[in-house]
Amino acid sequence: MKKHFLLATAVAGLLAMGAQGAFAQNVAIVNGKAVPKSRLDLLALQLARSGRQVTPEMEGQLREEVIAREVFMQEAEKQGLSTSDEVKGQMELARQTILIRELFADYQKKNPVTEADMKAEYDKFAAANGGKEYKARHILVEKEADAKAIVASLKKGGKFEDIAKKQSKDPGSGAKGGDLDWANPASYVPEFAEALLKLNKGQTTDTPVKSQFGYHIIRVDDIRTAQLPAFEEVKQQISQQLQQQKLAAFQEDLRKKAKVE
Repeated sequence: MKKHFLLATAVAGLLAMGAQGAFAQNVAIVNGKAVPKSRLDLLALQLARSGRQVTPEMEGQLREEVIAREVFMQEAEKQGLSTSDEVKGQMELARQTILIRELFADYQKKNPVTEADMKAEYDKFAAANGGKEYKARHILVEKEADAKAIVASLKKGGKFEDIAKKQSKDPGSGAKGGDLDWANPASYVPEFAEALLKLNKGQTTDTPVKSQFGYHIIRVDDIRTAQLPAFEEVKQQISQQLQQQKLAAFQEDLRKKAKVE
């Protein structure tokens, strides 16, 4: 009798240990169905990927979220919603989205932008935007005759800013008296840039400058050495730009290799 009692006690103890082990692996048991702890871990990982900090204090909230999802999922299954064609289609689209996102993330992880890549891009930018910057104004009109009349008016003492506000067809600068702010000549169309480079500080073009936009009368208010941001200031921006370029090239390469009929 005593032997049987000890055996039963031992079996009960083993069962209890097994139950504790099961609960350690699961978040909860909902309507008899185990909710694995891996779901909680996955939810925490998704939050971390989105930039949110996951603290130990949040574990209770995450547990309740996982349990609630299981309750709602079970009800949806009970109502047969998972078998509808529309839901199946949405689930397939979601599966594709997740796989594509992981494909791109894996590519970027295996093909990171290096410090040398960023420095080379910065040097290219500095070479293209170095030299001198011009603080210029312009008046833009459609007809050459109107432009010539404005040049004549300026020579007689007309105020550039006032004429620009009244007659310029450039909506961006016209309201500001033709002010284009500081810029590198390379940022303008070739005809405009060529005329700009011939002017000294305080000079205005003697003849209208024709471009694809119409006729320009240009005045240079000031000239200075280009003010470029330091590498460290734009490093993150350059990194993001290069990552996008590399990813776009990867996508384009896959499209070209694919046999589409």
